[in-house]
Amino acid sequence: MNFHFSEEQELLRKTVREFTDKEIMPYIGDWDRNGKFDPTLLNKLAELGLMGVCIPEQYGGSGMDYNSLAIVCEELERGDTAFRTAVSVHTGLNSMTLLQWGNEEQKQRYLTAQAKGEKIGAFGLTEPGAGSDVAALQSTAVKHGDHYILNGQKTWISLCDVADHFIVFAYTQDRSQKHKGISAFIVERSWEGFSSKAIKGKHGIRSGNTGELFFDNIKVPKENLLGEEGEGFKIAMSALDNGRFTVAAGAVGQIMACIEESVKYCHERKTFGKEIGKHQLVQQMIAKMEAGYQMSKLLVYRAGELKNEGKRNTRETSLAKWQACDFANKAADDAVQIHGAYGYSDEYPVERFLRNSKAPVIYEGTREVHTIMQAEYVLGYREDKLLNQMLPAWEETK
Repeated sequence: MNFHFSEEQELLRKTVREFTDKEIMPYIGDWDRNGKFDPTLLNKLAELGLMGVCIPEQYGGSGMDYNSLAIVCEELERGDTAFRTAVSVHTGLNSMTLLQWGNEEQKQRYLTAQAKGEKIGAFGLTEPGAGSDVAALQSTAVKHGDHYILNGQKTWISLCDVADHFIVFAYTQDRSQKHKGISAFIVERSWEGFSSKAIKGKHGIRSGNTGELFFDNIKVPKENLLGEEGEGFKIAMSALDNGRFTVAAGAVGQIMACIEESVKYCHERKTFGKEIGKHQLVQQMIAKMEAGYQMSKLLVYRAGELKNEGKRNTRETSLAKWQACDFANKAADDAVQIHGAYGYSDEYPVERFLRNSKAPVIYEGTREVHTIMQAEYVLGYREDKLLNQMLPAWEETK
């Protein structure tokens, strides 16, 4: 396995880090405090070609690989989770799903504009009563001539007030069909019957735009059906493989931020006549952060290589998402502890890291969902799991 980044990837990391230091770091404290999302940052990311990092050039993207997308997510979350989330949703959940499942007309109409950052994409799966249990969806899309009538509601949708296009999941068949009755659609904000509302008072990621979508008898042209009727669940799960990868990569960036801030404070703060970094229990917390950082990186870039090779990576991506997010949550908790009472105030960024670190442990598959998935892989209850252990570079892409 090659653990070295290419010159192009190193330049990409430098570019995104400089962007984060200049465009996010000086303002994020106020944005977080005031619950403000600045959409102009998405325009600036687009100017750098970062809104379509791993989308082929023929569709307006930069044509880089999946680990380059991971680098972007790492460095953005080092600044704040909100901006990594924007790229995760726009690129990971929406654009990459269009690339995989869209027909040529849909790619030309929607994907190209999104890869260039001219339009913003989002993802509508979660509902008030349907999260981990996808089959509990209540949204419906009833076929009527040359269009579908879409009704329903989505919640906890990132970029709810900002995105132009949404991939939305709804039942097109009787709910007794469960997962097989769900279909996916490309929905435009401008259509009559569409509305959105931001959620206020979030525990973390306060500088991100998150909220609800409402569909009131929206006429969705049949040409905007993504894939075939009944393929919605498969489409959603493939999208989550990409979304979870970006969340895991972002968690690596958050651990990095926790280490940087904690090391800085360890050298500044003195107790009992010496820097607090000299105290062994503080060193223990720093050591745990470093271990989590290194292990998370290995898991993320391993999943990225499988994606680059076009191989099945559900298992590896699940493990990376679960572990990296848990490590980030623990690193943020230790970072606050290292800062003591100061870590409990927004004078230092570590309290924001701790608040932000909780959401990724929940969304795109809770810690508990990923725990069950990993156990089922090991036990052989998921038919493709043990094959990944027995065959080198298994080529299965079913």
